[in-house]
Amino acid sequence: MNLYHHKVQYYETDKMGIVHHSNYIRWMEEARIDFLGQIGWNYKKLEDMGVISPVTAVDCKYKVSTYFDDVITIAVWIEEFKGVKLKLAYEMKRDDMVVCEARSEHCFLDAEGNIIRLRKEYPEFYDTLIRLQGIRE
Repeated sequence: MNLYHHKVQYYETDKMGIVHHSNYIRWMEEARIDFLGQIGWNYKKLEDMGVISPVTAVDCKYKVSTYFDDVITIAVWIEEFKGVKLKLAYEMKRDDMVVCEARSEHCFLDAEGNIIRLRKEYPEFYDTLIRLQGIRE
């Protein structure tokens, strides 16, 4: 899997010139959408199929501050998937230094807000997530 790269924008920083903590959540979403595209299940395709995937939990551990013009590389991998809840892990680095470790949890819903059981309703997507579980490249 290719790493996702994000160049820190000026508007993402606070008065002290440090990236505001809320932006890391946005970067997770950018990286997650990129990850899904790389595995053949881009978000547009999922939405066209009637699948939405809301965030149910987020956890970030900030290690080192980041600043305007830094390039942050983000590794994303499937930490756990048991059919209903998807848990993703993220490692964000500036050069070789870890700046943030994070996790997000997601479920899958149809347009009416009902939980989708991927194994039954979308077995190809289910198989992809199962196959990639725990693989970190």
